[in-house]
Amino acid sequence: MYEREIEMKIRELPEDLRREVLDYIEFLLKKYKGKEIKAKGLKFDWEGGLSELREKFTSVELQHKALEWR
Repeated sequence: MYEREIEMKIRELPEDLRREVLDYIEFLLKKYKGKEIKAKGLKFDWEGGLSELREKFTSVELQHKALEWR
C-alpha cells in the first residue's frame, strides 16, 4: 500500500540518511517481531458498579452529577 510512496521518499534522501532509515526499519522489525499489534477493545468490567444507586437516582441525575465531577 505505502511501498511505492516509501521508495520514492527514500530515493530523495542523501545516502547517509538512507542508512538511518534502514537502521530505523531494522529497529522496528526487532521491536515488533513476533508481536501482534491488536486494537484494544473496550472493557465492560465496570458494568453494574452503580447498581446500588438505581433506586436513589435517575440516569439523568447521575449524568448531571458526573458532569459536575469533571
